[in-house]
Amino acid sequence: MSGALPGGGGEAAAWPYRLGCPVWSERRWVGEFYRSDARVEDFLAQYASVFGCVEGNSTFYGLPTAATVERWTHEAPATLRFCFKVPRTLTHERALQGGEAELAEFLDRLAPLAQAGRLGPLLLQLPASFGPPALADLFEFLDRRLAGRAVVVEVRHAEFFAKGAAERALNRGLHERGVDRVMMDTRALFSTPPPDAAAAEAQRKKPRLPVHAVALGPRPCVRFVGHPQLERNRGYLAPWVDKLAQWIGEGCEPWFFAHMADNREAPALARLFHRLLRERLPQLPALAPWPAQREPQQAGLF
Repeated sequence: MSGALPGGGGEAAAWPYRLGCPVWSERRWVGEFYRSDARVEDFLAQYASVFGCVEGNSTFYGLPTAATVERWTHEAPATLRFCFKVPRTLTHERALQGGEAELAEFLDRLAPLAQAGRLGPLLLQLPASFGPPALADLFEFLDRRLAGRAVVVEVRHAEFFAKGAAERALNRGLHERGVDRVMMDTRALFSTPPPDAAAAEAQRKKPRLPVHAVALGPRPCVRFVGHPQLERNRGYLAPWVDKLAQWIGEGCEPWFFAHMADNREAPALARLFHRLLRERLPQLPALAPWPAQREPQQAGLF
């Protein structure tokens, strides 16, 4: 399984994995990642000229308008996939109980993207309070309410990381359904005392849990939260280079999302990871230049 993404020089190339950031609408990228003349309505196309997927965290808090989804559908090229979070009203407030109308509205709202082939797996992020006794509810939710849809599941309860019966039951149930377990890696973020306010806030909010690299379905999904000092991430990225090379060799399509406490540097972290992976797999295309590096040259005066 491979995604057709822009390769070096802007030519289409078949990639065996998907790489992206947690956001695309980031004004601070203007002049650094985006072109200096980029407007908000230009962001999505410029983002997708480099990356093949993006998280949609905003749906965790509220739904976009139908007009916004239609705009995304027309602006997003065929190479891009959105990975939207299931609303927290279902995962955190209702613990997957009830909420049929809310889920139907969520799925209907995203339908234009799905019909256009722009929708990646839905991200079902569960709170730390969602523990082993609720596994039956999770499996019923996947079987009955998200049947036939691509889904990745992120858990945060400590027992699902203890390598005991609870984790085995979770992994077995997901594997049987072809659903991948999200691997959230915050080790780089927590590797030093926070060097700035953004890192301190991220350390306060992000989970600090063991990392179990496991592919349970066709699309292993990694959410890597980096250290603010870019070069400090190399050692923490190295095991993921090994894992993605392994999964690609096994015919999986890994998804890798590069997060930073201050997402201003998220594209740079993603670029660093791709560079390291390409050293391991030289057949991978080079990442396309940043849109800011493709600024139109002013015509000569004579």
